[in-house]
Amino acid sequence: QLQLVESGGGLVQPGGSLRLSCTTPEFTLGYYTTGWFRQAPGKEREGLACISHNGGSTKHANSVKGRFTISRDNAKNTVYLQMNSLKSEDTAVYYCAATVRLAVCPTAMVRDEYDFWGQGTQVTVSS
Repeated sequence: QLQLVESGGGLVQPGGSLRLSCTTPEFTLGYYTTGWFRQAPGKEREGLACISHNGGSTKHANSVKGRFTISRDNAKNTVYLQMNSLKSEDTAVYYCAATVRLAVCPTAMVRDEYDFWGQGTQVTVSS
């Protein structure tokens, strides 16, 4: 069973930046297309960004395009989400997810297409 571990969340002021990391201790993350989702209290889980297993395909949701960037370093077995110009509405629990069912990133991120999920990391944007 693929276990994903997120890190890098925390408290940041509006306008600030954070970089989230997602890794797996026992498997090769480079075999998996990987995505970042978030869920704020009382809201649906929202797909933010996707990157294919080799990094050749990426997609970003309109809500974060231009502010968030997904990337991966398969040599370090890690996928990143660089978040800039953070806003209070970005406050949520952020989840990493992985799948072998997607070879490229589709236009819309669908939660059910991802088979493996991390525990999540809290991001709070507040002054």
